[in-house]
Amino acid sequence: MRLQSKILLNLQRQQKRNKMAQVKKGMGFKAAQKGIAKKQGVSMEAAGAILASASRKASPAAKRKNPNLKKVKGK
Repeated sequence: MRLQSKILLNLQRQQKRNKMAQVKKGMGFKAAQKGIAKKQGVSMEAAGAILASASRKASPAAKRKNPNLKKVKGK
């Protein structure tokens, strides 16, 4: 009985470590652009402009969490 509980506890710890190690991947630019176009009923080009503008206005904290925001060039 004691061995089973140790094994179970060990398994739970491993699962927790694995879950913490997984990287949460954000939505890509094209997918976000498509979502904006669909929600707001605008063209893909306009949605891209909206998304680029929002990316440029992102806070430094947001850019630390998602470094891909730094890749969006200014006008």
